[in-house]
Amino acid sequence: MKMDVNYEELYGQRRERISRAIHLKEPDRVPLVESHGYFAARHAGITSHDFLFDYEKAGAASVKAAVDFGYDTASGMNSLGALPLTLAFMGEDASLMPGWVNGPVHDILGVRYARFPGRELPPDSPFQFIGEEYMKAEEYPRFIEDPVAFTAEKILPRSLRSLEKPGSAKAMAAMYKWGMECRRSAEAGAELKGFGFPGFTEGMSYAPLDYVGDFARDIKNTLLDCYRRPDEVKQAAEALKTVIVYMGRIMAKTIPPGAVVFIPLHLNEYFSPQQYREFYWPTLKDVVEDLVRVGFTPEVFYEGQHAAHLETILELPKGKTISRFEKTDLAKAKRVIGDHSCIVGGPPSSLFFSSPAKVEAYVRSLLAEVKQGGGFILSPSVPLPAEAKPECVKALMDAVKKYGTY
Repeated sequence: MKMDVNYEELYGQRRERISRAIHLKEPDRVPLVESHGYFAARHAGITSHDFLFDYEKAGAASVKAAVDFGYDTASGMNSLGALPLTLAFMGEDASLMPGWVNGPVHDILGVRYARFPGRELPPDSPFQFIGEEYMKAEEYPRFIEDPVAFTAEKILPRSLRSLEKPGSAKAMAAMYKWGMECRRSAEAGAELKGFGFPGFTEGMSYAPLDYVGDFARDIKNTLLDCYRRPDEVKQAAEALKTVIVYMGRIMAKTIPPGAVVFIPLHLNEYFSPQQYREFYWPTLKDVVEDLVRVGFTPEVFYEGQHAAHLETILELPKGKTISRFEKTDLAKAKRVIGDHSCIVGGPPSSLFFSSPAKVEAYVRSLLAEVKQGGGFILSPSVPLPAEAKPECVKALMDAVKKYGTY
């Protein structure tokens, strides 16, 4: 598949383009960050099940999509966040265990809060995060006292079928297999760099209150708890903040300075501005600031509609963070935070079912409003749907080359 190209030079050019945008400078053109997801699987003729369970097939599909469409980054097999696994195995001298679940890890651990293709779902379905209640309301005090111990002793056994009985032969065998699988999966995906494609993120962190919503109380109960048990919700977020900050300090031992650390937000759009500042923002802000302090570049994914909370981003260190948006108006974001934080965003999934002409028109209009002065990276708002039209995916790169140069 390799052509007569200096891939090392191409890799350097792409890294420099992205770095300049992150640091609020004008690169040679607007960077285009991939979000191929299951589209890469469909483009390569494999199922979602293959893409989540087979490293070799997933790797080949990722390379094919990266080479065929030429975006500035590339990534491999999809996986699902699983922060409880990370928190439960943190120690003074230990490196972080990966906080994610792919297909093989799901087979080993039996994740209750998700469904996977070829297992609980048809082979061509994306995985689904369903979430459940793994902590009762009356257990807040125990959780607040020691979130790590509670996670290891209660949340993992309740959320992972193979760990229902900690210390049992079944649980011990699952932990051994999980460790081996983590080692095997860490070796996958290196081929992309050989084709001149850097990744975008190298680590992951979390908003403290999202941990409560995603892995402990579930989203509905967490939101209700803000009314029924506001003090305990705040105390839980503070307790988790300490643990997540410590996780970032451990991560700094294995990931180089300047690396982008991804933080997906889930509860943000459910709060009014007052509630956001009261329950959600204080601990998230502390996590982001500490990641900056140890040398990382946090990329916060402000999921859903975040327009009501844009000005809080101005409280973060200038030029040190990346703000990724899903539904927020990017022109408005540029006006409010454009000289403070690098902005990442782009077309909705629906555009990739339209036509190349409509993709070009979207890019022309958007970049006219947001590219000036640098500090902007184009990326689909969410991973591309498997059924996206290849000609529309290609048209995005063509339009960036046409309208994104400086």
